[in-house]
Amino acid sequence: MTSIQEKQLGQVRATTGGTAESLYSPGSGVTAIIKTIVVCNQTGSADTFCVFLDDDGSTYTEETALFKDVAIGANETIQINCWYAMNNAAGNLAVEGATTDAVTFTAFGLEVS
Repeated sequence: MTSIQEKQLGQVRATTGGTAESLYSPGSGVTAIIKTIVVCNQTGSADTFCVFLDDDGSTYTEETALFKDVAIGANETIQINCWYAMNNAAGNLAVEGATTDAVTFTAFGLEVS
């Protein structure tokens, strides 16, 4: 029987400015649909962020970038509505903030198994 669960897929605070880190990776036998990514800059200074999707690995470069160097204002929250499917346990949705500890990312969606 197929199971569909809507949930928070992952949440991470970008702790290393300028270095991408994994936000979500589907489990074995799981197809994930990423529906929303919320980006929150909790500091009083503007920043930029990137979002990467490598469906079969962890390469976070221009080739896997979905959003690159997007400006986010001080104390601003941006909601990205999307529909990205992932079904490879080796794949990663990754995020990067330009400044250490400035930006938090949360992904919402569903998992089908």
